[in-house]
Amino acid sequence: MISKEQFQEEIDYIIKNAIREDVGDGDHSSLACIPDTAKGKAKLLVKDEGIIAGVEFAKEVFKYVDSNMEIETLINDGSPVKHGDIVFYVSGSSQSILKAERLVLNAMQRMSAIATKTNSFVKLLEGTGTKILDTRKTTPGIRALEKWAVKIGGGENHRFALYDMIMLKDNHIDFAGGIDKAIQKTKDYLKETNRDLKIIVEARDLDEIKQILKAGGVYRILIDNFNYEDTRKAVKLIGDICLTESSGGINEDTLRKYAECGVDYISSGALTHSVYNMDLSLKAV
Repeated sequence: MISKEQFQEEIDYIIKNAIREDVGDGDHSSLACIPDTAKGKAKLLVKDEGIIAGVEFAKEVFKYVDSNMEIETLINDGSPVKHGDIVFYVSGSSQSILKAERLVLNAMQRMSAIATKTNSFVKLLEGTGTKILDTRKTTPGIRALEKWAVKIGGGENHRFALYDMIMLKDNHIDFAGGIDKAIQKTKDYLKETNRDLKIIVEARDLDEIKQILKAGGVYRILIDNFNYEDTRKAVKLIGDICLTESSGGINEDTLRKYAECGVDYISSGALTHSVYNMDLSLKAV
C-alpha cells in the first residue's frame, strides 16, 4: 500500500485542484456583496442518517482556504449520525467559509455515503472473520477520498493503484500466454527492477486455482465469479498456502453466504461506485 506521505500528497492535490476548479479567479458572488472584513459562523447540519465521514478532510479544506478559520468538532469521523445532528461549527471570514463550502459538502456527502455503505457490509460480515475490501472502481481524481471513506466505515483498502501491488487478472494472463508464464514473468520483473510488491492472481475456475498454487509465490488468490460450492472447494484447495478473496457481483444478499465459504476477503466495487450521497448542509448561524 502507499505510504502516509503519498496519501497526504493525494489529499493535498485533491484540495488544490478542487479549489482551482470551483473558485478560479475568485468567488465573485461573495466578493460582490460581502465585505472582506466580515466575520461569520456556520454549522454542518445532517439531514439524513448513517455514518459521517470527511470531518478531518473538511478541516484541511478550511485551513487551505484560510489558515485563520476555526473549527469546533462535535461529531468525529466514523460516528453514526441522524437528522438534525450538528457535526461541527466553522468560524472566521465569511468569504472564506463560502469559498470552501461546496468542496466540503461535495466531499463529505460522498464520503459519508461510502462510509455508510461500507459499514453496512461490515455488519453483515460480523462473526465470519471475512473482511470487506474496496477496489479501483473509484471516481477519477478523488480516489484517496473514497478509499479514506471506506476505512472510516470499517472496511479495508485494496491496492491504491496500479503501482503499489501486482494484480494479474484474466487479460494479463491471456496476454502473457497463461498463468505459468504470467506469474514467472512477474517474478522475473520484480527481481530485475528490485521491487517488493505483493502478487495477487485471479482464477476463473478450480483448474486455474491449481495452476496458481503450482506456480507459487502468490500473496492472494482472487476467486472471481465462483458459485458458493466452487468457492468452498477453492478455499479448501488453497488452505493456508495464501490468502483468499471472493469477488464478482457480490451484494448485500450474497455477501454473508460467500463469507461463510471461508474466504479471507470479499472485494466490492459497489462500496464506491453505487452510493447515494448523504444529505448535508452548511448553514450560517
